[in-house]
Amino acid sequence: MIKTINGIFIIAGTVIMIYVMAVSGKTLKTPETPLGILNLEFAYNKAKTDDILNAWSYPGPNNIDNISAAIQNTWYDFIFLFFYSLALFYSCKSIASSLKGLLQKAGKIAAIGALYAGLLDIAENAGMLFTLNGYSSDVIALLTVIFSVLKWLLVFFAILYIIITGPAFLIKKYNK
Repeated sequence: MIKTINGIFIIAGTVIMIYVMAVSGKTLKTPETPLGILNLEFAYNKAKTDDILNAWSYPGPNNIDNISAAIQNTWYDFIFLFFYSLALFYSCKSIASSLKGLLQKAGKIAAIGALYAGLLDIAENAGMLFTLNGYSSDVIALLTVIFSVLKWLLVFFAILYIIITGPAFLIKKYNK
């Protein structure tokens, strides 16, 4: 019972935070930054971050301060990373526990990788907050991108594992 309640809490938190992140980051999508906050995640040098900050320096719809919106969105991501990393961890771990051999090992790796993705997301957010608060540099931008790319690789690996092995897990679970 506790396992189910925890699972519902983690899934609900993930879904709610996806919505919160989308709403709070909506004004960050401009002609210069079509991917919103992701543009800042992948800005690999000071010149790129300066271009993004310049694009966000103009008020967004309803006179929203986009730099403040980006800072708020990044702080919300600290909550989101807690939920998504645990959701991926438990999903991969649950699926792996029902499998054997290479697929089980891959699931255990994906589960641990999901937790590391959350840690990398913390470092990425720190880099973005430095940049958004006027402490932009080539080193901070490069480290932010490295943390972001590694995070996304781990997230995509966990999602791919779930997509590939999840249907077999569900069939096995509900045929008992």
